[in-house]
Amino acid sequence: MTPRLRRTTTRWGLIAAIVVTACAGASWPVTAEPPAASKEPDPVPMVAIPAGEFLMGNPEGKGRADEWPQRSVYLDAFAIDHVEVTNERYMAFVAATGHRNPPNPYGSGPLTSIKGIEQLPVVQTTWYDAKAYCGWAKKRLPTEAEWEKAARGTDGRRFPWGNEPATAKRANFDREWVDEKTLYPVGSLPDGDSPYGVKDMAGNAREWVADWYDPDYYKYAPARNPQGPDKKGVVRSIRGGSWHSPLADITASARGRGGFALQTHGTGFRCARSLEGEAQQK
Repeated sequence: MTPRLRRTTTRWGLIAAIVVTACAGASWPVTAEPPAASKEPDPVPMVAIPAGEFLMGNPEGKGRADEWPQRSVYLDAFAIDHVEVTNERYMAFVAATGHRNPPNPYGSGPLTSIKGIEQLPVVQTTWYDAKAYCGWAKKRLPTEAEWEKAARGTDGRRFPWGNEPATAKRANFDREWVDEKTLYPVGSLPDGDSPYGVKDMAGNAREWVADWYDPDYYKYAPARNPQGPDKKGVVRSIRGGSWHSPLADITASARGRGGFALQTHGTGFRCARSLEGEAQQK
């Protein structure tokens, strides 16, 4: 049966969405995007992830110990950026706010001085840089649980696209640095899309999330809307792997970590927005 498209226009703060409907029981992604006249600072399309349960983590014996145990976790509805934040979008934030320029991995001078990298994901951002950008964009960093649900859907699959092996058409990973040819333009590998249509959640750039990192968090985390451990420290969670990551680090369940002042050629981010209330970031 061919899906029927119905465009619903509302105030962007309440989400303007393209709602895809089909036969009863079918599940379709909802893509939220601002109207053409939007004055949003960052009018990138977002994908609405419906409320409900998903399988988070891995069964003991699979993956790494910090992914155990696998649990059923309930999340309220939220929206997440369709693609990673690009150099172009990040430099608009810098121009608007006076925020510091990130280090330029491609040469000297600001990122705006290098042509042809506008649609590559911004990297070398700290956790604080990522949080500041999302705040400017009237969004927030996703929680670790939100990121994982957006990446793998509800069925506990190994990769965003399923359980099939990773290929060069599905993910940018396990490569060496070759300047402007290292990172791929966002959204350029559609074979690697998640079940919700979220792009580049395996490889390309690793992504900061909101949570503090605790290798044992899954053993005691709440089963509803986990926000990360309460303890404070210097290490935040990072998800998704990068262009340099081995296969084990680009799975949908793999957990990375880094000090919140960390800046690397492989770490960027994307933003999220709550659709039912606002989650607090720690």
